[in-house]
Amino acid sequence: MIWLIGVLFVLILLGTPIAFALGSVTILGIVLSDADLLINVPRQIFGGINNFTLVAVPLFILAGELMTQGGISKRLINFSKTLVGPLPGGLAMVVILASMFFSALTGTAIAAAAAIGGMMIPAMDREGYDKRFSASIVATSSTIGPIIPPSIVLILYGVIASVSIGDLFIAGVLPGILMGLGLMIYSYFVGKKEGYRASDRRATFKEIIVGAKDAVLALVMPIIIIGGIVSGVFTATESGVIAVVYAILIGMFVYKEITIKDFWPILLQTAKTTATIIFLIGTASLFIWFLSFNSIPNQLLDMLGPVADNPILLLLLINVILLIAGTFIDTISAVSIFTPLFLPLALAAGVDPIHFGIILSVNLTIGMVTPPLGVCLFVTSSIAKITVPKMFKYLFPQVGVLILVLIIVTYIPELILFPVELFVD
Repeated sequence: MIWLIGVLFVLILLGTPIAFALGSVTILGIVLSDADLLINVPRQIFGGINNFTLVAVPLFILAGELMTQGGISKRLINFSKTLVGPLPGGLAMVVILASMFFSALTGTAIAAAAAIGGMMIPAMDREGYDKRFSASIVATSSTIGPIIPPSIVLILYGVIASVSIGDLFIAGVLPGILMGLGLMIYSYFVGKKEGYRASDRRATFKEIIVGAKDAVLALVMPIIIIGGIVSGVFTATESGVIAVVYAILIGMFVYKEITIKDFWPILLQTAKTTATIIFLIGTASLFIWFLSFNSIPNQLLDMLGPVADNPILLLLLINVILLIAGTFIDTISAVSIFTPLFLPLALAAGVDPIHFGIILSVNLTIGMVTPPLGVCLFVTSSIAKITVPKMFKYLFPQVGVLILVLIIVTYIPELILFPVELFVD
């Protein structure tokens, strides 16, 4: 039955929606092995989505939509300018810093790429930045979104792997910061070489305080979410409710950039996105059940031989496979496919499931900025009005920085597990 995995990837390459590909391959496998097991199909799909933790998915999607519409990005960009604007490559650093702040509010890369890119790419163009650099740095910095909590990718992994969402959120903070710092260092050297500078003077302490006051209501939300989870005041799922209520209060009554008439399109977009993800989770659950029922992870272990017993080689092989797969499979779908395939192998090699979840997430988010899929590339290229291939000159070094962070995350597990042990204990 292991050949069915090959059929799955053929269907994906042919353009079949991932949820339908997962469901079709699983049903085909059941029919060929024991047609009587078809009775389990609706039961497994329903069982996969009948999970209280999944309530967090539509809640964080809704919170992200509200934050995007509520004027948050504008205030975060202005605050970021006061912090790093005068440095070489200052506006690029503003993009990265704003993306890190914005990511901590929405948890998605596409939202960050659209919101930050829509404001910053034209601004960078006016300051003489190369459009190819501007579009690529907005795209790569947006990948921090699914790593810094709250993160829909980490929620999905946690549900599939039966791992604490709160622990995953804590573990994602340092890797997200590393990704941002790596891109900022790269931008500094590019800015110095090309003479990119946003302003000639540094912001005064008073200007920094004023900027912080304007953005503080946006910046405090991730602190409330993480603090509440760590302290045990509320669960990761309940934090989604806090995020939505907070976003409504700030957007409607403080910043006053959301009105009642804005709610219908926001709710409609949230429903569409949620329905897609939930259906995918249902078919992924069916696929996971089929893999376990037929002992396919054990068959993979036997195929890998000595590699499966060596965590260094195993993680290297998994990373290579995921980097390739991430170029043509979107992140949410890839988590649904590869978690049940690779998590048993990682556990057998002694890799902590929290550590593996962060490796998986960092790896697959890099796929959001690698062709041919690279959805964030298409978002920023459309804003900059250039083709994706023109971005390659600056894109590939930036992806190289992200891969370097991936290597650090992969082979220094203490970086991931120490914060979890510190806060949980």
